[in-house]
Amino acid sequence: MARCSPCCQWLKKTWESRAPILLVVAVVMFVDCILFTIIAPIAPALLYHIEYGRGNRTFKNSSGQYPVSNYDSIFNLSHLEDSRKGPYHDQIINITESPGDKKNCYEGKDFLNEENVRVGLLLAIKAFLQLLFNPIVGKLVTRIGYDAPMFFGFVIVVVSTLLFAFANSYALLCVARGFQGIGSSFTMVPALGTLAQVFPDDVERGKAMGLAMSGVAIGVLAGPPFGSAMYEFVGKSSPFLVIAALALLDGALQCCVLKPTKFSPLSVPETPYRVLLTDPYIVVAAVGLCICNFSFGIMEPTIPIRMMETMCSPPYQLGLAFLPCMLAYFICLNLFAGFAHKIGRWLCIMIGMMALGISVLCLPLARNIFGLIAPQAGVGIGFGLFETSMFPMMAHLVDIRHTSNYGAIYAISDIALCIGYALGPSCGGAIAKAIGFTWLMVILGIINLVYAPLFILLRNPPGKEETMPVLSQEETQEQEESKPLPTKVADSHE
Repeated sequence: MARCSPCCQWLKKTWESRAPILLVVAVVMFVDCILFTIIAPIAPALLYHIEYGRGNRTFKNSSGQYPVSNYDSIFNLSHLEDSRKGPYHDQIINITESPGDKKNCYEGKDFLNEENVRVGLLLAIKAFLQLLFNPIVGKLVTRIGYDAPMFFGFVIVVVSTLLFAFANSYALLCVARGFQGIGSSFTMVPALGTLAQVFPDDVERGKAMGLAMSGVAIGVLAGPPFGSAMYEFVGKSSPFLVIAALALLDGALQCCVLKPTKFSPLSVPETPYRVLLTDPYIVVAAVGLCICNFSFGIMEPTIPIRMMETMCSPPYQLGLAFLPCMLAYFICLNLFAGFAHKIGRWLCIMIGMMALGISVLCLPLARNIFGLIAPQAGVGIGFGLFETSMFPMMAHLVDIRHTSNYGAIYAISDIALCIGYALGPSCGGAIAKAIGFTWLMVILGIINLVYAPLFILLRNPPGKEETMPVLSQEETQEQEESKPLPTKVADSHE
């Protein structure tokens, strides 16, 4: 028993430390992000099935035409006679073994071109709903703490996942995507605020957020290839049912580590939104977040459709195309989490945005899936450098220039992110249809390269005692009213 005592004490100390909270936040971000990315590569194929594949269609190849009754006939010819015995044996082998042969391609190119807009709107619905609910969640966490809203977000994410699994129409897909946006609002804002509060030291906070963002990276890394492979080889519902099981595990972890049934108002008064939104340093950071996520939001629906149009790629390749990007993103998040503080977070952010812009300019040069590897990896490196420093930078800005209440600043960060993801898919599809994929990527790359030098302003931002104006009487009164009663102040993580 004496030998077990130090071990038990160590386990107790570790469990009572901040590590379990970091684990919970990482799992929360992983579930949210894998659900977010899983739908992007399969959405074009799914809508092709729902909207174009109904009725009697034909699939053309170099040998003629096959009778096709639905989408499954186009991507999976198992409904035909046994391929070893049936009359279509040679043609089936030709299709499956030569997915890049432009003679064996998708019927309905005009439909695929029109689908840019519909896929973009489907992907953008999440961001629009998340945009509307972020300010509400930012106010809510000040009143009741971070734990309860995060658990409520888990419940909504489970509902959204099950809706995706059993949706059989475009309208139901939109409803599921909307619920996902609401769940993300109740997930990301409390998760980031929890980390900023639990890790007050700036260096530790950067490392913790880098580790937690690894959950984002793994989710983003696994989502597209996992979703597209499961969709083609197992079935439409299978990836979403797996994610629903992961979400239930996430809920169990929250119940064990956090206190979702206890309301714990924050002791630090919040800074009004209008004060934060008029801070030039926060504005520069938020606009940069918006532009970067606008770029990725445009690429999500347009690259799979570009592959379907010009490369005749089967569904599993639509997700694999994003694998180099996500892998590079994951490596950069872990590699630069601690190093970014030493070289300067502003420099990491600026280099990341420039790398993103250059890589986007190179995307139209790809003629097959292998040509996408290098530019997609460059996009991942740019995002990794950018995001490993931006979220700690946001917390640092409110620490030195305002009050250390992180609900509002991460609501603003998430709003900027959502504006990018809302405008990207919704506008990107329409712009790609109007001017073409190549010109869209050129414009996008130039925007990133032109904006990147503005992050020099974040090199050494002054504190509030140096340049911040004195609050008006009305603003001072609003801050005083936002303070919770002293008798009710309790921090669930201390």
